[in-house]
Amino acid sequence: MQKFRFSRKSLGIPYALYLILFVVAPLLVLFYYAFTNGEGRFTVANLTGFFTDPNTMGTLLYSLAVAFVTTMVCLLLAYPTAYILATSKLRMKGVLVMVFVMPMWINFSLRITALKEVLNLLEGNLAMYPFLNAVVGMTYDFLPFMILPIYTTISKLDGSLREAAMDLGANEAQTFLKITLPLSVPGIISGVSMVFLPAMTNYVVLDMLYNSTYIMGSLIGSYFSAYDWHGGSMIALVLLAIICIFTLLMGGDSEENARGGALL
Repeated sequence: MQKFRFSRKSLGIPYALYLILFVVAPLLVLFYYAFTNGEGRFTVANLTGFFTDPNTMGTLLYSLAVAFVTTMVCLLLAYPTAYILATSKLRMKGVLVMVFVMPMWINFSLRITALKEVLNLLEGNLAMYPFLNAVVGMTYDFLPFMILPIYTTISKLDGSLREAAMDLGANEAQTFLKITLPLSVPGIISGVSMVFLPAMTNYVVLDMLYNSTYIMGSLIGSYFSAYDWHGGSMIALVLLAIICIFTLLMGGDSEENARGGALL
């Protein structure tokens, strides 16, 4: 009887079992319910119903709009912040970075509840500006995920490149546009991916801010709450396909993107 020999490949067995049980198996169940009806027969009615139902399409467009605006706002706020932190010569630079990370250590519900009180004080009625409140809440929640990868990428840039550009006659603006900005694209891609994708489905922020408008996450939950597993599974499957396409489009070079999000 041959004895079992431990190798480095054996370390991957627990991970493979985890993937099969908690990733592959749930996806198979999702596919089964998405392409079957209540009698268990194969059908594509759930797929066609998604693209013909104005409720689902409207929710999808609204989710994309919220995610896009949130991502742009986070990028506009995060890039100058990350650039200043990465290029400054302050001794307490690490402490400043920690200040932006600290909100992530606080309970999510507490943070959104505090934000709701602030918005309620400013607006009086949160139902008056649902889209604005959704963007503000998402930005408040996901901003650190945009700052950190950009900061990591810029801080690792070779300073001699900027010095060489300055020696060749480039001013600060030209050096930034020709050197710093192009080389920081991997961090931008990493940050955009970590903000855009969750912003499409994070309905908890909207619910806690008394926003009655659905996004994709809340729409899926409503289908499953109504025991319509077939329609909910199809919506989840379409959303998964959109996320996969977005990830492929934003993927770029895997090594560079990994470097851009290394801190996270």
